[in-house]
Amino acid sequence: MEIYLVGGAVRDDLLQLQVKDRDWVVVGATPEDMLAKGFKQVGADFPVFLHPDSHEEYALARTERKQGQGYHGFTVYSAPDVTLEDDLIRRDLTINAMARDQAGLVVDPFNGQADLKARRLRHVSPAFSEDPLRILRTARFAARFAPLGFTVAEETQALMARMTADGEVAHLVAERVWQEIQRALHEQAPEVFFQVLRDCGALEVLIPELAPAETFNQAMATLRCLAPTAATTEMRLAGLLSPLTARIAQARAKALKAPNDGIQLTALVAGQGPEAACIVNQPDAEALLGWLERVDAWRKADRFERLLQTCRCTHAALTADQADWLSKARDLTARVDAQALMAEGHQGKALGDAIRKEKLARLQRLTQNAVY
Repeated sequence: MEIYLVGGAVRDDLLQLQVKDRDWVVVGATPEDMLAKGFKQVGADFPVFLHPDSHEEYALARTERKQGQGYHGFTVYSAPDVTLEDDLIRRDLTINAMARDQAGLVVDPFNGQADLKARRLRHVSPAFSEDPLRILRTARFAARFAPLGFTVAEETQALMARMTADGEVAHLVAERVWQEIQRALHEQAPEVFFQVLRDCGALEVLIPELAPAETFNQAMATLRCLAPTAATTEMRLAGLLSPLTARIAQARAKALKAPNDGIQLTALVAGQGPEAACIVNQPDAEALLGWLERVDAWRKADRFERLLQTCRCTHAALTADQADWLSKARDLTARVDAQALMAEGHQGKALGDAIRKEKLARLQRLTQNAVY
């Protein structure tokens, strides 16, 4: 039995980055061997075990063979005769296909170290083309490591384009695509993820509405603006789709299987963001009140703030002062005392009318002194 540290842990250590997760490959062992040593088996597709103390994952060396389309349809073979190189060759990129033995020596059969030095993302073997999900993974690594100077190798970019042309990307399940997009939105350079997809034709399959150049450039500018902030996933998705109409943006967010909060914020940013820009540039109390009602500013206060913060990066381009002014408008109108109006005798529809009248009066005073 031989045990090797593999994949991202080796890569990140060589890049002198913090190693977050460690995965291990075991060569020359059977499931019975692992169980006898106190490991706990998990996973149904192939033998993966949790270490009894560290709870890190230890997988038996394995090979995979493609049997169908998409990223499903693989048959897995795992036995003591599978070598470390057999296991590593099935991985996606050379920088992820290195191992470190128990003596600390790096095992690098596919020149991953050379590609690290060249800042190159290159596929390990033609088997890369068997799994279209690797297109998204490669794009995500490009987004993560772009600040370090990494780019996708020309031969890998060409291979991904052929895979897309062959229809492989169309077989990806929406939920799995969303997982990759969600992670990519939080990488250091998320716009690179979408650029790589656009370059190989995959973006036109997955999010065709963003393919036109002007729309794409607007979306990427928004992502670059949001990237260094504490923006949530929902805000980043809404920013990505902000150049689209509200109806189309909402439909695409649904098709991507985004969470409901993300779908709702996406529709608001696309539809109400441009209106917010118009209102702050030409303050009008009635228009402002109608806008606050449409975005449900009082009941959904947290979402309202996310809307404003996102719109600071979109083509609506609210300034910090303008966003603060809209927040002030919401706060002023939220403090209308319904109980006091009821004490004055207002009830039912009359109460609703009185509340709205008071909100409008407060906004009229605010808009008369709109300075930002």
